[in-house]
Amino acid sequence: MYGTTLTLAAVSMLAYALWRASSLPGLRKIPRRSYLAGAIVLVLMLVVGRQLGHDGSGPWAAVMEFISMNLIGASFLIFVCLFPADLALGFGLFFPRRAAGIRSLAILAGCLLALLALFQGLRPPQVVRYEVFLPGLPPELDGTRLAAISDLHLGTLIGPGWLQARVSQVQDLKPDMILVLGDVFEGHGAAPDAFIPGLRRLSAPLGVWAVDGNHGRREWRSLAPGPVGQDIVRTLRDEMAQPAPGLFLAGRRYLSRHERERSMPEWNPGKAPGAMILMAHAPTSVHSAARAGFGLMLSGHTHGGQIWPLSIATRMANPLLAGRYDIQGMTVLVSRGAGTWGPRMRLWRPGDILLVILRTPRH
Repeated sequence: MYGTTLTLAAVSMLAYALWRASSLPGLRKIPRRSYLAGAIVLVLMLVVGRQLGHDGSGPWAAVMEFISMNLIGASFLIFVCLFPADLALGFGLFFPRRAAGIRSLAILAGCLLALLALFQGLRPPQVVRYEVFLPGLPPELDGTRLAAISDLHLGTLIGPGWLQARVSQVQDLKPDMILVLGDVFEGHGAAPDAFIPGLRRLSAPLGVWAVDGNHGRREWRSLAPGPVGQDIVRTLRDEMAQPAPGLFLAGRRYLSRHERERSMPEWNPGKAPGAMILMAHAPTSVHSAARAGFGLMLSGHTHGGQIWPLSIATRMANPLLAGRYDIQGMTVLVSRGAGTWGPRMRLWRPGDILLVILRTPRH
């Protein structure tokens, strides 16, 4: 249902943009039949590409989904620029002599934003460094380096080569511990086995740890439980581990909104004798985490909004959108994610990988 709604909305925005573009002076010279045929081709590329690319695998599926998903992103950005301009012009009733020029500028602005978003979406994620004074951290662990990566969305559009490059980025940080904050797989496309060589390269003295996300949970679980998966990463699902004396790491299982409504009260592992870090894919229930005694919480899920102005709606649903927050004395770090969901686009901020330096509080 969600995919169908998204496709219908994208087709509507693309059709609207093509309809308004057909009235521009420069395009009126194109024969109506030719223009209509081109419009039909674009709509079919969007619909068929999304369906076949989403359900298929291999190079052709990747190309088709890449074209389709980025066409959806471009249609959205053109609509965001064009529709307000049309409203201000009364759809041609106001300032009729200037309407065509303003409409042309709006379409051009949308196309330029789409190109910029594609450029930013294809760029490697940047490393964002934080220093966190963690209550209860033993002095011998002062300076411990955590590398946190979230929302890779591996699949048709983001393949093994991209993963290998991200693993190199993480390993170059020389982390003492690596945290994978969910949504490793998109949930379709390339088989999870294709990513095992890249995931095997993740290594750190205090271990590689993960939590589930809301995408690709089946694929990630298929790697985690068996002997092969255990060599790659340990996934924490409402449980706590002790990577080093005096340092406790907990992972919270991802719950959908429907599951949260049916679930028991928020999981509380109890205060541990040392520093406590919580991994949770979504930055929710932060106050209960602070009350439970966690000094640091790391999350992803939001993508930082990924494409403006969707970030406005995303912030309404996720007040902790991206960056650093202080909640009742607990530090919360929310990653914008390393990969992308849907279009390979980001506007305005690139993806990120977090480097967290733990410090013993100085009294």
